[in-house]
Amino acid sequence: MHKIWLIIQREYLTRVRKKSFIIMTFLTPLLLAAFMVIPAWLATISDSEDVVMVLDESGLFADKLESKEDLKIIPIAAGSLEQAKTAYQETDYTALLHIPKLDLDNPEGIRLYSKKNTSLQVKFRLENMLEKEIESQRFMASGIDREMLNKMKANVTMTTVNLSESGERDSNVWVTSGAGIIGAVIIYFFIFLYGVQIMRGVIEEKTNRIVEVMISSVKPFQLMMGKIVGIAGVGLTQFLLWVVLSTIVVGGVQAAFDIKPAPTPIEQMQAGRDLATGEESAQTQEESQANMLSEVSSAISNLNFPLLLGCFLFYFLGGYLLYGSLFGAIGAAVDNETDTQQFMFPITIPLIISFIMSYTVVIQNPDGPVAFWMSIIPFTSPIVMMVRIPFGVPASELLLSMGLLILGFIFTTWIASRIYRVGILMYGKKINYKELSKWLFYRV
Repeated sequence: MHKIWLIIQREYLTRVRKKSFIIMTFLTPLLLAAFMVIPAWLATISDSEDVVMVLDESGLFADKLESKEDLKIIPIAAGSLEQAKTAYQETDYTALLHIPKLDLDNPEGIRLYSKKNTSLQVKFRLENMLEKEIESQRFMASGIDREMLNKMKANVTMTTVNLSESGERDSNVWVTSGAGIIGAVIIYFFIFLYGVQIMRGVIEEKTNRIVEVMISSVKPFQLMMGKIVGIAGVGLTQFLLWVVLSTIVVGGVQAAFDIKPAPTPIEQMQAGRDLATGEESAQTQEESQANMLSEVSSAISNLNFPLLLGCFLFYFLGGYLLYGSLFGAIGAAVDNETDTQQFMFPITIPLIISFIMSYTVVIQNPDGPVAFWMSIIPFTSPIVMMVRIPFGVPASELLLSMGLLILGFIFTTWIASRIYRVGILMYGKKINYKELSKWLFYRV
């Protein structure tokens, strides 16, 4: 045990002191801040007022299309479309909207002219304005009171509540799904990132013949375990530093420049729809957003954070140790990184499948048979179980999954150590699966 601890210290201190570790640890939060802040900053400086000239030959929309915030409407009274185009060419306005004589039952022929390609937001806003006015004209023609119709519309918001032994707790499917997916994504990338580092480290030491000196003092199993645990410590250190530094850097930059996160394309389209649907709808939208924020805040506060954090650390380390031993065995079996491809694919298949199934099947039915079995099998449980935990998992299933993951780690470590003890001193030989199966039963 003392020798394993010394190897862990060696691996940890050697990698932490590398320039690449220091650069990536401090550069990653800065890059993350740049990806979050720069788009929002560019969005603020690129905001400009769109001006649209309107030639209404139908007479249906006179004084009906009103300017909304950064979209300005300018009606013109040109004698013809060609005159309107000429007048538009002499300005720096955004676009020219031409509305010919329309049939309310079949409103076709409306065109939007622009010197450059029209933005989706401008097109979407104008379409909604026209749709609203055409609907109003139809209501008037049919004798239907639109205000009364709007009052008859219902906006239903359903609150989800969890009934558990500890009592009722407000929940939100987006919050629970997001909490599970975030943990699963972190574990997925951590296993790949640092598992490959184990493999490369073993190949490097094997190629440089350093391992021959080390094997004279420690057993192959001790060397492999020390390397796996040492790199795990490096990964946890780097991950915690990323979280702390990213929070500080992003928060500081946003506070200093008063930058809000850039809206997504869907939010921009929804904003255009809200501007086009009138003041009453905007007020309803504000109330709906306030209720949603309140529901999300309540759901977040009701998450079982101690359980989430404890399970995350367990599956974080358990999944890494299980796959890390296999990556180490691959590194010991080959002489260069090119030869690892044939062995990497079978190992990564369970990880990739569990990652894909988490987004498609598990998130939709976290208590279904597929979710259950994939959260029990050790090769897929680190990712799938993290998705299920926020939705609520029986203690028996959670303990069974943890127990099998520990057994799976012991089993893969035994297999990896059998391959490692032979392959670490094997040079110049092309290895295949048949040869690896023989190594499991060699006596060394």
